[in-house]
Amino acid sequence: MTRSPATPLPPPGERRRLREAGALTRDQLAERVGVRPATVRAWESGRSTPRGRSGEAYARLLAGLAGAEGGTGEDGARASAPEHSEHSGHSGHPGHHDRRDRQKAGAMAMAMAMVTVRPDRRGGGTAGPEPSAFVQTPPPSALPSDAPDAAADLTPAQAFDALYSFCAPALVRQAYLLTGRRDLARQSVERAFQLAWDRWPEVARDPDPAGWVRAAAYEWALSPWHRFLRRHRQPEPPPPDEDDRALLDVLLHLPPPYRRTLVLYDGVGLGLPETAAETEATTRAAAGRLLHARETVAARLPDLSDPRELHQRLAELASTGRLRSAAPPAVRGGSERRARFWTRAAIAFTVALIGATTLTLRTAPTRYEPPVPPGETVQGVPPPVAPGPLSEEERELRARLRAEFPGGPERLTPQAR
Repeated sequence: MTRSPATPLPPPGERRRLREAGALTRDQLAERVGVRPATVRAWESGRSTPRGRSGEAYARLLAGLAGAEGGTGEDGARASAPEHSEHSGHSGHPGHHDRRDRQKAGAMAMAMAMVTVRPDRRGGGTAGPEPSAFVQTPPPSALPSDAPDAAADLTPAQAFDALYSFCAPALVRQAYLLTGRRDLARQSVERAFQLAWDRWPEVARDPDPAGWVRAAAYEWALSPWHRFLRRHRQPEPPPPDEDDRALLDVLLHLPPPYRRTLVLYDGVGLGLPETAAETEATTRAAAGRLLHARETVAARLPDLSDPRELHQRLAELASTGRLRSAAPPAVRGGSERRARFWTRAAIAFTVALIGATTLTLRTAPTRYEPPVPPGETVQGVPPPVAPGPLSEEERELRARLRAEFPGGPERLTPQAR
């Protein structure tokens, strides 16, 4: 007979709230307790009750999260006060700052400014940053007070590296939801950032650089030409969890525009007008795609009929891929190598075209030469006859001709009678 945990358990909704307040995913909590993520999902939805040793460990963990949440007010302010005072005293003399620290602070400031703040569809204001499965942002306490001044000293490469460092991991996970292929997701994000580095003046002046790169990555990920690649024909290893496999299968069976709308609205958290603008559709068309995608997912997975639960499951599915992006210098180097290759190819093609044009001008005729008409067959001409033996009359004629003067016959003179 199993015993219920001695530590009291909060209600199912409170369990999930405590986990999210402690910045833990279901996979992380399941690893700490020693169960599967599907078991944690069942505990939080109320479908099952924690029991045994794992239930006791789960109850203790939730109690610790509740205690940590209750003591973050006064204690947290007291603990952060010395650090703030020390930082403010150091920032009073900007001449003593190290240049590398200022550049790092400026990069963090620019990256935080580039992160899209999603509108709160339930209220009317703005919600907090996007989940860690979709956007990676530094904590506000890590941003020094002189970050806006340091951001002005950034070079284009440092600004690009800052944008890539804070947006690339989330974009790789989003591309994985769109394609279901890890290599294609990484390649899509790298190609999008390479295109952004090629057009960096345009991207840097864009009101939403992260949205610019996200749109480029989505376009590359959903391109239909990938199906002709040999590596695309090989099957991709599915997620280990059965629920994640079912959700990914439903997503991949949606049409690409519907899949993109669902990921942008229920995954990333964009508003309906922003989703319609990024998918190049009207607001009514985007709403229709979203409703159709939600109905399809709910028909296959009834537990995901709630948009909040669908949002959480999308974040968990994106986190199970264990995807990693390349380093920013490698992406910039790849973009520069690609640009050098196409520049040299264009120069070589131009030189070949100039050479062919010069050769044509040197060898072409300078006057008009009418073409020789083709030969025609003449009808009615008898075939040539070979010479044969002479007859008697022909011999007499030949002898007579030979006997005459070489200059011709004798001259005839008239005679008078």
